[in-house]
Amino acid sequence: MRAVFKQLLTGRGNFQVDSSKGKSTEAFGALLELKNPRARLSRSFSKAKAFSPLGELFWYLSGSDSVEFIKHYIPNYPKLIKDEVKANGAYGPRIFGENAHAKLQGRSEWDRVIRTLREREGSRNALIQIYDNSDAKPKNGDKPCTCTIQFAVRNRQLFMHTHMRSNDAFFGLPHDIFTFTMLQEIAARELGFGLGRYTHSVSSLHLYHDSPETAERPANNSTSGAEAYYREGFHDFSPMPEMPSGCPWSSIEQVKVAEQEIRAGNIGYSAPTDVERYWQDFIELFRIHKIFEDMRKRGDDLRSERPELRRVASIMREISPTYRIYILGRLEKKQSSVRDLFEYANEGKKA
Repeated sequence: MRAVFKQLLTGRGNFQVDSSKGKSTEAFGALLELKNPRARLSRSFSKAKAFSPLGELFWYLSGSDSVEFIKHYIPNYPKLIKDEVKANGAYGPRIFGENAHAKLQGRSEWDRVIRTLREREGSRNALIQIYDNSDAKPKNGDKPCTCTIQFAVRNRQLFMHTHMRSNDAFFGLPHDIFTFTMLQEIAARELGFGLGRYTHSVSSLHLYHDSPETAERPANNSTSGAEAYYREGFHDFSPMPEMPSGCPWSSIEQVKVAEQEIRAGNIGYSAPTDVERYWQDFIELFRIHKIFEDMRKRGDDLRSERPELRRVASIMREISPTYRIYILGRLEKKQSSVRDLFEYANEGKKA
């Protein structure tokens, strides 16, 4: 992220482009490498996001094209694609089939790739095409930015390469790195290989110029946001925990059920007790996100929000410390003192 922002803010060879979504600074023909794909979440104060990338990942895994689903995590999504109902460019149906039915039946593009690598580790055909020629229709407001994702086994490790025709460096890139490296780790566990490098090539890697909200587009603070990120300097290195060994799909299905229940309003939903801690953390993050969303919609005042925030603080104590910065970022935006919330949570635990 830091290298990308440095190039787009101060680097040589950039282009100034005026596209349908606004003016931007562009690096054309970029190649990024993440040597440790588990270091997939930004650790900065200004760009610390975990809830929306996690929501987008499970939108993919569910094979959903529902705008109602994804706007729970990315509220501006309908305005970005100019559709309130269906995301025509959704990746999930293209990878796993509509509502993941093809995945459940072992007939999805994902399953084809897994079979290919099981049959021949050296294959160069373990590729899933996302962008289709039919997406190029002028009136299509939701053209996929991703062209292909490709897996390869080398030295008993699973490598992944994504190619994108276009990538918004500030809003899109952090989500894409998270979701694609999670898919890489899921595939590695399913196949029984180690986790290799992740590479990401982009034809147009761009940073939009700041612009006010209009009837056509939401406000954009990409450039000022990238500048704030860069001013923070280097951040601590804290990769996500390793995914448990073995095929992860039964656990993923349990998390998918929990996410759907919580998003639909069953905020107290309890997952089966055999769900491993790694996956249980995702369920608790979905629960925390729902608590914050419900408070926002109700417009809670200080008195009303305090019990809910104490609940968040209590949940936070039980999950991996990796996610602490993302939860604290939400808590610190509320009226209640964060210190008071944790003191209360400590007292409750002692009692």
